[in-house]
Amino acid sequence: MRSLVFAALGVVLAASASAQTAPPPPVAAAPGDVLRNVERLREAALNDDHGYDIVQDLVTQIGPRIAGSEAEARARDWAVAMLRANRFSNVRVEPFTIQSWAWTRQEARIVSPSQQRLVIAALGGSPSTPPGGVEAEIVRFPDLDSLRAAPDAAVRGRIVFIDEHMTRTQDGSGYGSAVVKRSRCAPTAQAKGAVACLIRSVGTDTHRFAHQGSGPRQPDGASLPTASLSPADANTLTTLLQRGPVRVHMELETVMRENAPSGNVIAEVRGRERPDEVVLLAAHLDSWDLGQGAIDNGAGVAIITGAARLINAMPRHPRRTIRLLLAGSEEIGGKGGDAYGAAHRAEHHVVAAESDFGADRIYAFRTRFAPEALPYARAIQRSLAPLGINLGNNEADGGTDIGAVKTNGVPIVDLEQDGTRYFDYHHTADDTLAAIDPEQLRQNIAAYAVFAYLVADSDWDFAPRTAAAPATVH
Repeated sequence: MRSLVFAALGVVLAASASAQTAPPPPVAAAPGDVLRNVERLREAALNDDHGYDIVQDLVTQIGPRIAGSEAEARARDWAVAMLRANRFSNVRVEPFTIQSWAWTRQEARIVSPSQQRLVIAALGGSPSTPPGGVEAEIVRFPDLDSLRAAPDAAVRGRIVFIDEHMTRTQDGSGYGSAVVKRSRCAPTAQAKGAVACLIRSVGTDTHRFAHQGSGPRQPDGASLPTASLSPADANTLTTLLQRGPVRVHMELETVMRENAPSGNVIAEVRGRERPDEVVLLAAHLDSWDLGQGAIDNGAGVAIITGAARLINAMPRHPRRTIRLLLAGSEEIGGKGGDAYGAAHRAEHHVVAAESDFGADRIYAFRTRFAPEALPYARAIQRSLAPLGINLGNNEADGGTDIGAVKTNGVPIVDLEQDGTRYFDYHHTADDTLAAIDPEQLRQNIAAYAVFAYLVADSDWDFAPRTAAAPATVH
């Protein structure tokens, strides 16, 4: 028995020793002069407020920029002038048209058992209510599945209220499940005979702000008036419903327009040796219109432009081209990213990244590379490590504005931002410049500058492992 114990112990010790002596994963080597430039860029970004100036100028000079609007057109003009002033190359607008939507009135109130105003936001794509609005009894469901399972008789003639809460997470993963009700309440409730939809706002705050977002513009013909309800007012409805029936009056006036102008703004840091090999950095210019569109997505515009500006100012450009995509009409279904993907399908994109999750600190670097390219991922992360950025997995998602190029097979990366507080502000009247921390914004710009330069001044190939799936829309 003793001999068996000692034999087993020997096996364990041998395995432990083997694990301790296993070689570390390989890390690609970058030339010394490239690494010195990376250090200079990192320090320059951490001590430069030009990125903050960019977002400040955008949200104060232009303000909110709903897709297809005159304000979005002014934002394109602003972007072209700003990029040319910063001496980018090939600055241009690539136009396309969309079906635009806007609200002109959004009001709701409890009419019984008490009289109270409700803070709501019409959801993008919602039709107007009939003249004079709709007034009906509320029927509450804790989630979309409960509505789907309800008998038609429980819904017919009522205003459906989906009271699902969103979970706060660092990576924003709580959004994916919570946001489904925004588009599916209308077609589901309409099929059961409802007269309108209200949903608890898709957000993590408890304030009296409603969260905007794309809603019931569905291919199956949903036409039910739909609005989001502030978390505080959702709580009020829930409490009242526990005591008895509640009636609500709701009025929405909205406008749809066919063939509204939109477009993407493109600019480049032209590569010195391989200009046809493109490192793509994307963010979107449009926003919803209750706030200023600061964190969503003026911050992203500032981050990628601020990073590329520092590289563009270097005495010698990197070998490959760094291209900025300031996409239009992202908020209504990624129209700008789709237009870019179709127009530039034949070009050689080395890698793509997107900034569209606010401006809080980047904490991880994720990739979607071929297995043989993972040493390059580790090399990039080593240069990002002084910024407090860890190596994530090889399952990067990308984002809406690079979804089409991802589908085209382009390798992508995620510079993962801390989203713990992002959905407190997202799509609300509180999405203003005050939501941006300048120090954390500088860390983002430094990270994008390090990543973009290191990739652009290399000959590294990150070819994807498999055909990519479409990106998740955020």
